[in-house]
Amino acid sequence: MDAQNTSHLTVSLTPGLSPAVVTVTGTDHPGVSAEVFRILADHGVQLLDVEQSNFRGNLNLAAYIGYRPETAAALRKEMTGVLADLGMSVTMDLSEEVQSSRERSTHTVVVLGDPVTAADISAIGQALAEHGANIDRIRGIADYPVTGLEIKVTVENPAPGGSAALREALAAVAHSSGVDIAIQRAGLLNKTKRLICFDVDSTLIQQEVIELLAAHAGREAEVAAVTARAMRGELDFSESLHERVKALAGLDASVIDEVVAAIELTPGARTTIRTLKRLGYRTGAVSGGFIQVLEPLARELGLDFYRANTLEIVDGVLTGRVTGQVVDREVKAESLKEFAWSNGIALNQTVAVGDGANDIAMLSVAGLGIAFNAKPALREVADATVNHPFLDEVLFMLGISREEIDLADLEDGTYRRVPLEN
Repeated sequence: MDAQNTSHLTVSLTPGLSPAVVTVTGTDHPGVSAEVFRILADHGVQLLDVEQSNFRGNLNLAAYIGYRPETAAALRKEMTGVLADLGMSVTMDLSEEVQSSRERSTHTVVVLGDPVTAADISAIGQALAEHGANIDRIRGIADYPVTGLEIKVTVENPAPGGSAALREALAAVAHSSGVDIAIQRAGLLNKTKRLICFDVDSTLIQQEVIELLAAHAGREAEVAAVTARAMRGELDFSESLHERVKALAGLDASVIDEVVAAIELTPGARTTIRTLKRLGYRTGAVSGGFIQVLEPLARELGLDFYRANTLEIVDGVLTGRVTGQVVDREVKAESLKEFAWSNGIALNQTVAVGDGANDIAMLSVAGLGIAFNAKPALREVADATVNHPFLDEVLFMLGISREEIDLADLEDGTYRRVPLEN
C-alpha cells in the first residue's frame, strides 16, 4: 500500500508474541525509565511504540509491546512491584482489543491567546467533534508572550477542501472567544516552508511611515484618514499613495532620518527574524511605504530582500511624488513570486504576513498567508489570523515552540523576556 494513503503507523509483531500496552505514571525522578526498560528487557519484550512525557514533574510513559503469553503474570508482578517501590503506578492492558497501530494526525490546530481558558478549549473540542474530527494529542508550545497550544487532530475527510466546514466552525469559535486559531494540514509538506515575506507598516513595525512623515508637514490626521480607507480596501492604493505623498511636498529630506530613528519594531520582530534565519529561512519585506526608510531597517534586521516605493528628492527636498512603479497589491504578490523564484523556492514553500487590503494578493499566492492584526478584507482571505500584538505568534503558527526559541537564544546570548503590560 502507498505510504501516503496509509492512515495508520503500522508495526510488525514478532510471531508468537501477543500485544499489550504498558502505562507508567507518577512523580518523575532519575532512573524510572531505565528501570521500566530493564524489566521489559528481562522478559524478552519487543518494543513496537513508545511515548514519554514529563509534564511539570509528572511522568507519563506508555509502551506498546509484544510479550510472550507465558510470562504475562511474572511481567505484571515485577512491573507493579518494583515500580511501586519507586512511587509509580502501572497499568497493563493485555486484552486482545489493544489497537495495533497509532492514528496519524491529518491536521494541526494551533490555539493562541492571553489567556486561553478551559472554556476556549471546550468550544474548540465541541466544534471538532461536531465535524467528526478526533483529538489525538495536545501539547503546549508557548507560555510567552501568549499561551499557545498545538492540537493534533484527525479529520473525517483529509482530502484538500474536505475540512472547509471545520475551518469555518473554528473561525467562528475564534471570533466569539478572542483566541487565535489556525488549522493546517499535518505532514512533511508543512515543515518545508523556506521563505517568509512581511509587510512593513503596522506589521513589521508599529507605525505607518507616511503618517510619521506627514506629521512633519502638520498633515498627519488628514493622511492617516486616507491611509485607513486604503487599508480597508475602500480606495485604490496607487491613487491614495499619490494623494498622500503630495502632502509631503516641500519637506526637507532630513526628516527621513528622523522618521527612521522614530520607528518602533513590533514586539517580537527581532526574535522572529532571528529565529527564522537560524532555521534557514530566506526573510524579506515588501512595503507600500518607502525604500529610504525600509533600507536601513532591512540592513539592521539582516533581511535577504526588500522592496518599496521611492520618494522623489530634488535638491534635498521632497517633491511630493514617487518615482518608478508603485508597490501596490499586485506588485506585492509579484515581488513574493520573484523573491521565491530567484531563490529556487516553490510558492507552496512561502509564507506571507500582512495587515491591509493591499496585502490580499500577496497572502493569496503564498503557501501560507497570515493576517496580522488585520483589516476584515484581509482576514477573509488569510489562512490564519493573529489578533495579538506580538509577531512571535507567527513562529508558533509555523509549529516552532517557545522552548525551542528560548533554548537557541540562551545558547547565543540573545535570550531576554520583556515584562508584559497588564
